[in-house]
Order: sequence, then C-alpha cells, then structure tokens
Amino acid sequence: MQMSTITEPASQQLTCAQEQRRGLIAACLAHALHDGFTDGLYAFFPVWQAQFGLSYAGLAIVRALYFGTMGGLQVPADRLLNGMSPRNALVLSTLIAAGGLAVMAVPIGFVGLCCGLVLAGIGSSIQHPRASHLITECYGDAARRPLSLYNFSGDLGKATLPALIALLLPVFTWRPVTGSLALLGLTLCLVLIKLTPRKITPAAAMSPHQKSSSRHTGFAWLLAIGAFDTATRMGYLLFLPFLIHGRGGSSATVGIALALLFAGGALGKATCGWLGDRLGIVRSVVATETTTSLLIIATLFTPLSGTLVLLPLLGIVLNGTSSLLYGTVPELAPGGDTGRAFAVFYTGVIGAGGLAPIAYGLLANHVGRTTGQLATAATALLIVPIVLRLGFSMKVA
Repeated sequence: MQMSTITEPASQQLTCAQEQRRGLIAACLAHALHDGFTDGLYAFFPVWQAQFGLSYAGLAIVRALYFGTMGGLQVPADRLLNGMSPRNALVLSTLIAAGGLAVMAVPIGFVGLCCGLVLAGIGSSIQHPRASHLITECYGDAARRPLSLYNFSGDLGKATLPALIALLLPVFTWRPVTGSLALLGLTLCLVLIKLTPRKITPAAAMSPHQKSSSRHTGFAWLLAIGAFDTATRMGYLLFLPFLIHGRGGSSATVGIALALLFAGGALGKATCGWLGDRLGIVRSVVATETTTSLLIIATLFTPLSGTLVLLPLLGIVLNGTSSLLYGTVPELAPGGDTGRAFAVFYTGVIGAGGLAPIAYGLLANHVGRTTGQLATAATALLIVPIVLRLGFSMKVA
C-alpha cells in the first residue's frame, strides 16, 4: 500500500514533465519555422523585383501584405481561436502558413503572390500568442525560462531558413523553393500532431497572484517597456550599417557586424530568462537596458575593431531583454487570459518595430545620424524609470 502511494505521485510527475518537454519542443519548432518563413521572405525580394518590375516602394507594399497581416491579426486570431486547444491552434497556424507558401508557388502571377503572402501572414499571426500560451499552460509559474528558450528558437529559424533559401535560389527558380518551404510546413504539421500534448495537466496552469486592477496597470507598463525595447533594437539596426561604413568597413564587414550582433542576441535570448529568475524582472531589465545604452554610446567612439568586439556584448543585452519581458506577460495578464495578453503584447512590439525606424530616420535626416543613434541609447535609458515604476506598483522585483 505504501509502495503504491509513493509510486503514483512519481508517475504523475513524470507524465507532467513529459508534457512540459513535448509542449516546449513543439512551440519552439513552430516558432523556428514561422520566424524562418518571415525572414526568409527578404531573400526573395530581388527576384520578385526583377520578375514583377517592382520599385522599392512596391517591394515595401508587398512586404506589408505579410508583416501587416501577421502583426495586425494577432488579437483577432487569438480571440477567434480562444476555445481551440493550443495543439490544434499550432497545427492550424502552420497549415495556413504552408498553404500561403503553396499559393505563392502556383504560377498565377502577381495576384497569386499577394494572396499567398496574406494567407501566410494569417497563419503566422496565430502562432505567436498560441505557442506562448501553450508554454505557459505547461509550465505555469516556472514559464519564464522556457519562454526565453522559445524566444531563442525563433533566432535559430531566422539563421537557418533564409540561408537555405539563399543557397537554393541560384539553383532553382523561386516558385519551387517556396513549394519546398510549403512541404516543410506540412511536414511540421504532422510532427506537431504527434508531439504536442492533446491536453495539459490542470496543475500546470498559471495561478493568478495579482488583483485584476493591478494586472491591468502592470500589463500596460510592461507593454510600454516592450515597445521602447523593440524601438531601441530596430533603431540601432537602422544605423549600424552606416556606422560600420563610416569607420571604413566594407559591405562584407557590415555582414560580419550584423552576424556578431545577432549571435550575441541569440545568446541573450537564451540566457536572460535565467537572469530574470536569479535577479528578478526589475533589476534584470535595469541592468540590461543601462548596459545597452552605454554600449550603444561606446560604439560611437570606438574604432572599427573595437566596435566589432563590442557588438556581441551589445547583442546579448539588446535582444536579451525581450526574453525577460515575454516571461513576465503571464504574471501580469489581465484577467489571467494569457493568450490574449500575448496577442496584445506581440501586436505592440511588432507595431513599435515597424514605426521606430521611420521615427529615428526622420530624426537623423534633420539632426544627423549620430544624434539619431544617441536617441536609441536614450530610449533604452527611458525604460529604466518605467520598469522601476512597474516594480514599485506591482512588487514583481
């Protein structure tokens, strides 16, 4: 009798741990593929420009069909699929995205390309909030570090799929390449069906520990921090190529600089969740944003070799903060609705990422690139009093 009493909880714990691992792996695979699709589109731009006679403005409009759909439909898609299990939502999102790529692969002209991009954007709009919600359901209060791994997995997709597309395009025409990507998406659908848990153990759910009014206030502050953090990152990326050229670097050096920054960013996304567990969200964000600001300013005064040395360190803090923020969304989700909270949060940061380069670019046009880059450093510092206010009002530090 004693033996069964001891064995049964151990068996339940094993099942729960298996659910958690499977859920995390499924979410990470979906994130890697969808983010790989997203950044892989850039490799097609020169081909589409030549085939369809597009101007740069035309390319921007074509890009907006996908990115605008993906960013703008996060909240509606989450609301529509709120009653669907995370497993089925992940499969559906990947199936729709793969369907969009399949439409692009069919030779029906420019209209087919545009329809395929919109359809793929609809699929990707589902993935972010539902995959994040799946991880939260699996890990509950311990979701911050798994969410940072989920955040990191997107960078793996961004590193591999665009490179694969770039290798295939000189060998095949672009339609067979998009068809191959569609097949890859369909294959992942089958994997997700087998891998993702059908239902999550109820004990793994996030337990609310904030009053409803406090959650609304805290989430609003968190969304503002996420928007400013993304604005800092996208603004610095706008100026980095010009900074390298200004130091006498070539186009190849710009590529190396971006690779160093992104490599550091991937490491930061994977490790900053651990930092948040150790130091708390407030102290961690203060540390990363202050360091980001100081390193951005430092790259203005270092020679080319010094700048290249600093870029991996800058990447760690420039990108790593996002993992801290994503991991805090479940704690501050208004009404405990983590799916909707993630949808709103992703909408906000994607919108900030689209608008910030325009604002910084206009500033640089009027007062110079150096001032524009200093403005990105100032934006990072602006986050410090906001996150301190968050910690004071919510006591999440």
